[in-house]
Amino acid sequence: MALTTEELNAAADLLHAAHLNRAPIAPLTARYRALSVDNAYAIQKINLYRRLQLGRTVVGHKIGLTSEPMQTLLGVDEPDFGYVLDDMVVPDGRAVPADWFCAPRVEPEIAFLLHTALRGPGVTADDVRAATGAVAVALEIVDSRIADWQITLPDTVADNASSGAVVLGEWVPFSAALDLPNARASLRLNDTEIDTGLGSAVLGDPATAVAWLANALAPYDIEIAPGQFVMSGSFTSAAFIHRGDRADAAITGLGTVSLYLD
Repeated sequence: MALTTEELNAAADLLHAAHLNRAPIAPLTARYRALSVDNAYAIQKINLYRRLQLGRTVVGHKIGLTSEPMQTLLGVDEPDFGYVLDDMVVPDGRAVPADWFCAPRVEPEIAFLLHTALRGPGVTADDVRAATGAVAVALEIVDSRIADWQITLPDTVADNASSGAVVLGEWVPFSAALDLPNARASLRLNDTEIDTGLGSAVLGDPATAVAWLANALAPYDIEIAPGQFVMSGSFTSAAFIHRGDRADAAITGLGTVSLYLD
């Protein structure tokens, strides 16, 4: 049984308050036993509209749950998605206040910057490559407004796919010479490498993940617009970051990006 409109709005209010106050809440699925993934995307949309009405702008999209271990953990067989707003983008090397977040973690990813719109269904990885003007190494700060990261798939979807912020490196013009599936990412915390991974960990090819997103957005009548970017999914596990930490990500062929949690 689907949630009522009143319940969807109440759930969105809980997440919005948790975001504003940096005060995590119990899983929505514990409060709303009937919460489905479709309901969760409806909740995500309510809070997106709320932030757009406050003057924010959608500048990008994010894909989550691209790795097999994370899909296994949540009992799913495909990724999920969320949005990136203008106030979620942090300049490379900037000190980021720790009190912006509840329980932040960092992931190294490739961001795709589009010069041509992508609208599903039927989008392929080749279509993504043709529509991409540039790519960049990026650090995504994932965060959960659900206490202790005790999430199920509907919980994280409702919570904007556990988005926090995005740090983008320099944009590198896209070309066929960039072998993204074999690109290697290194994730470092405080000058110690803590994890590595290849682009093939992202659905076999990060471009395939972007194609998945374009097709997943189609039923919602959403396209990925020219000038928007897509965070295509993590090469590694997500590492917790705490006040005073520095995180760095490097991806072969794309350079490095860093942030400080102040």
